Amino acid sequence: MEITLIQGILLAIVAFICGIDQCWEAFYWFRPMVVAFFAGIALGDMKLGIQAGAIAELSYLGLLTVGGTVPPDPLMAGMMTVVIAYTTGKGVETALGLSLPFALLAQWLGIFFNTVYAGFMRPLEAAAKAADTKKFRNIVYLSVAIKAGAVALLTFLAAYGLQKPIQEFVNAFPKELIHGFEIAGNLLPAVGLGLLLMIMLKKENAPYLFIGFLIATFTSVGNVLPIAIAAIAIAYIDYMYDQKMAKAASVSMEGGADDDGI
Repeated sequence: MEITLIQGILLAIVAFICGIDQCWEAFYWFRPMVVAFFAGIALGDMKLGIQAGAIAELSYLGLLTVGGTVPPDPLMAGMMTVVIAYTTGKGVETALGLSLPFALLAQWLGIFFNTVYAGFMRPLEAAAKAADTKKFRNIVYLSVAIKAGAVALLTFLAAYGLQKPIQEFVNAFPKELIHGFEIAGNLLPAVGLGLLLMIMLKKENAPYLFIGFLIATFTSVGNVLPIAIAAIAIAYIDYMYDQKMAKAASVSMEGGADDDGI
């Protein structure tokens, strides 16, 4: 299917809004699940957006910015997974593999802007010394708007301006290569989850992982919603227990202070 001019503009608006949030990391709208969901709405196929967002989110779960290391851009990965699946008719798994070059391009774009932003430090310092909050705020807003605008422009060009070359390029691939992208797309979520577990998996969290595994494996649930509800209940129980223990410790410390430590 082809993307119309209006749909291309809507996708650019989604990218712009999510690009602003990517700079601030306030609501995490830049995550593939959210980006793909709204991209699917803009294209009139919300189901495709949810499917693409789910597989892209799993793939980029454990990719974190550590020090100077910048991972492939999750915003563009979610956006282009939807766009490629929509315009080429390929599955979301194949589209995920094909979206990686665009995620890398957005990654380089982010590195470029992070480098350029170093030039904003002097006017910001001058505004701070002069207590000029308006100028300080305007510089910050301008820098965020420029980067978000660049992301929106890249999205518009990739989704609307270059959709026919992308379609022809993908359709020219042999079936074996397309199948390879599909396999890679199916493997990427496992890699993303594995990277996340490397960070989060501690002995305190291991029991919850096994509980979820048992529910998913040995019960006939049609989707992950029952597992999510059970996880919320367990997390709430754990939270209430931690609150109770913290309150008890606080009371114990206050009692010790009254007794002069004896």
